[in-house]
Amino acid sequence: MGKIFFYAALALVLASGLILAPEEAKLAIHPMDQFQVSALFGGDISWYTPTNVTAWMAAAVAAVFALLVLGSSRRAIVPGRAQSVAELAYGFIYKMVEDVAGKDGVKFFPYIMTLFMFIVMANFLGLIPGSFTTTSHIAVTAVLAALVFVTVTVVGFVKNGVGFLGLFWVSSAPLALRPILAIIELISYFVRPVSHSIRLAGNVMAGHAVLKVFAGFAAALGMFSFLPIFAITAVYALEVLVAFIQAYVFTILTCVYLKDALHPSH
Repeated sequence: MGKIFFYAALALVLASGLILAPEEAKLAIHPMDQFQVSALFGGDISWYTPTNVTAWMAAAVAAVFALLVLGSSRRAIVPGRAQSVAELAYGFIYKMVEDVAGKDGVKFFPYIMTLFMFIVMANFLGLIPGSFTTTSHIAVTAVLAALVFVTVTVVGFVKNGVGFLGLFWVSSAPLALRPILAIIELISYFVRPVSHSIRLAGNVMAGHAVLKVFAGFAAALGMFSFLPIFAITAVYALEVLVAFIQAYVFTILTCVYLKDALHPSH
């Protein structure tokens, strides 16, 4: 899905450059501008500089706190809307952890729940017009994926010791193939954080780029702007679904990796 969005966005960008500004030989629509990092108070950006990324990540944390803590603070027998959503999210993630990682994985439920809620909230906040989508940046998703990678690796060695290396030894395969398969398993293990982070950032970025391209067409076509507006509506509805699905995929893969750490034998 992410690749389809990316190539569609690229084709539309090139088309827009040819249609809207052929004499200047440059693009008239710049869908990637929405992903630029800028300092909140001007000046150069350093590691300590508050940026729009910082602000929208803080907004995602505040939204999660408002939903899970403030929304369920009354703990009414007949829950309100916020409490219902909070309880639904709690039960959904708890069952996922229990089904995928097993009973041993339930102790890691708070961490996995935090991951899911932050990602899904950041994705949905990014759909607000004029907002900034933090999960479209590989710097953000790479940190989340690296934390998962380090956590499951440490858990694997702490719980199983040297036996954790059994994850890379396919005992059911013929003996002659086991060393080759061990190398393949080892490479695939270290590729996990790369694919984990790129999948989330790539899908979110591609969808927003497509929206920006269609929005540029809507502004340029004048009386025929209703045509790209229909496309914007359809893509936006799809992006709402993608915002949840990508958070779900990131979370369920975390559960799968945790299961491998807790039960490494093939």
